[in-house]
Amino acid sequence: MNKRIILYILGWVLIVEGAAMQVCTVTSLIYQEHEGMYFLLTGAVSALLGLLAVKVKKPKKMVLYQKAGFAATALSWIVLALVGAMPFWLSREIPSFSDAMFETVSGFTTTGATILTEVEHLSHGMLMWRSLMNFLGGMGVIVFLLALIPRLGGQQNIFLMKAESPGPIIGKTVPHMRHYAAMLYGIYIGMTALECILLLFGGMDFFNAINTSFATAGTGGFGIHNSNIAAYDTYYFQTVIAIFMMLFGVNFSVYILILARKFKQAFKMEELWVYLGIIAISTLIIGFNIMPLYHDAHESFHQSFFYVSSIITTTGFGIGDVNHWPTLSKTVIIIITFIGAMAGSTGGGFKISRMILLMKEGRKEFKLLVHPRNVRVVKMDGKSIDHNIMRTTSVYLVVYMGIFVASFLLVSIEGLDLVTSFTSVAATLNNTGPGLAQVGPVGNYASMTLLSKIVLMFDMLAGRLELFPVLLLFIPKIWKKA
Repeated sequence: MNKRIILYILGWVLIVEGAAMQVCTVTSLIYQEHEGMYFLLTGAVSALLGLLAVKVKKPKKMVLYQKAGFAATALSWIVLALVGAMPFWLSREIPSFSDAMFETVSGFTTTGATILTEVEHLSHGMLMWRSLMNFLGGMGVIVFLLALIPRLGGQQNIFLMKAESPGPIIGKTVPHMRHYAAMLYGIYIGMTALECILLLFGGMDFFNAINTSFATAGTGGFGIHNSNIAAYDTYYFQTVIAIFMMLFGVNFSVYILILARKFKQAFKMEELWVYLGIIAISTLIIGFNIMPLYHDAHESFHQSFFYVSSIITTTGFGIGDVNHWPTLSKTVIIIITFIGAMAGSTGGGFKISRMILLMKEGRKEFKLLVHPRNVRVVKMDGKSIDHNIMRTTSVYLVVYMGIFVASFLLVSIEGLDLVTSFTSVAATLNNTGPGLAQVGPVGNYASMTLLSKIVLMFDMLAGRLELFPVLLLFIPKIWKKA
């Protein structure tokens, strides 16, 4: 394994994180808060260590093969979390380091699960750091590095992007890797800025607007108020946020095709229409089901659309307590928690593309039972799907279910009620954040034991990095010199 290039990548990750922390230093200075010193100190040490890693023993070859690419990505995210937790812990705004780690892992993986009972007690700098973690984790730090560093942007390092990009189908021959990564970040920043402008236009102040936009863009769901998005008690704000959550759950390839004026190709994507169809059907089911609670069709469907958009994109924003909703509505929420958003978006979950592939594979097998001599292939968007993609999708499902069952059993040791245990694992493995019962939109993960928090942190990392990069770290053979 090319360990030098892994160290080189980790160095750049530390430099980027250290630089990002200075946004929070400036925020603290603006609001005259002393917490800025913790960001300044941590950021400076992080950048210094990063520079040492980049300059000392610079790799001769910048080639990364799959196992090294996956290992580098997983280690990068662990380093991000460890360093990112330091300001919370050093400032004692989160006195427990394990809780600070939980909050930071949740932030960077865009899960949005929190241990904080009083978010509004945090300083402005810390609130900005939570939102910024959501933003950085949404598109991915490695994608940012591919766009930034010429030496990393080569075609041979596609395994870095494959390890961090959500979904089963990443092109084998992505042309001009650095240009592609820059386009992704350009669209990402542009959409975030547009949401921020629309919120400002509605009368929201800049601090609230930028924090909300960061958390929406990364589909992270970290709010800066105890009541989350319910603090913005206007249909305009909540509708803008709901629409942008839905937009950030779309495969960014759709936006690239639209910018290239390939409209037919963009709107021909099967996954897009299934995604929009699930949102429409779920909104209708929940809207009609909760109407007796609100006695108003407009309010019922507003609540329904907001939550469907929030949960299917795994953002996790909330405007009320869904624990009071009927069983049917809560069941729909749990189902779309597992489904998740489109591949290639900032959303989490199992991904709609995988669901489509598995359903098509199942239909093919049933047809072969009736006509065993027929030759059938699975197609998506009019193209035949490679057997290796189908194989890895099936393996992904098996590993996904294995991790879920194991995590559920370990969390159950704590003795919490079934709904809390089940949905806490579902919400963290799918990077949704809030579950139901004690970990619902008005609850949090503060009271859980250290064992449960460690299990859920692992689930958050595994879910964000598509399982395999994190699991690969536990295989001793990969660390042996090739």
